[in-house]
Amino acid sequence: MEKPERSLRFTVEKWLAMTHAMSARVTRGGRAGPNQTRCVCVEASTSTGAFAVCLFPQGDGTWCVLPPHVERPAMSAA
Repeated sequence: MEKPERSLRFTVEKWLAMTHAMSARVTRGGRAGPNQTRCVCVEASTSTGAFAVCLFPQGDGTWCVLPPHVERPAMSAA
């Protein structure tokens, strides 16, 4: 089984479908949401305008546009 690509650069290029005519830069890094999950916002510029995507690091080292699942306390009965 192949290991998934984990780098932020790979994920940005995948989500933004980067071409040589585009430029991208990190516009914000920090924490978001009530759980203070880390996030990075990347902005891309094209000839038709600019857009941004926020990416969150996952527990396995990959990056995703969705925040990681938060483990919540739970009880079970035997």
